[in-house]
Amino acid sequence: MNSLYDTARQHPEIHIETVNTDEDHVHMQLEIAPSVSVASAIGRLKANASIALKREFKFIKKMYLSGSIWSVGYFSSTIGLNEEVIRRYVRAQGRRDQPRQQQGLGFE
Repeated sequence: MNSLYDTARQHPEIHIETVNTDEDHVHMQLEIAPSVSVASAIGRLKANASIALKREFKFIKKMYLSGSIWSVGYFSSTIGLNEEVIRRYVRAQGRRDQPRQQQGLGFE
């Protein structure tokens, strides 16, 4: 995850508000300057994370022969007045889904 924060430091138009991982994906709450497209910001984050992961874990190059360790897509949504709900959702990722943990998030 350090590479994600390194990317944000190199690109001040991208600010990582909250980040958490699950078994096979990453959840992030980002603030992106209006002059930067979401696709561009995600592309920068994915590319730099990929480079860092391949540098740290040499076996990754052998596992992903195409060179890409990320899936092609991503999900993006804007936040209105429920920013704290989204922040809690991202922080809760990676925990076992249990109704009690889900209740405090404000999702019905």
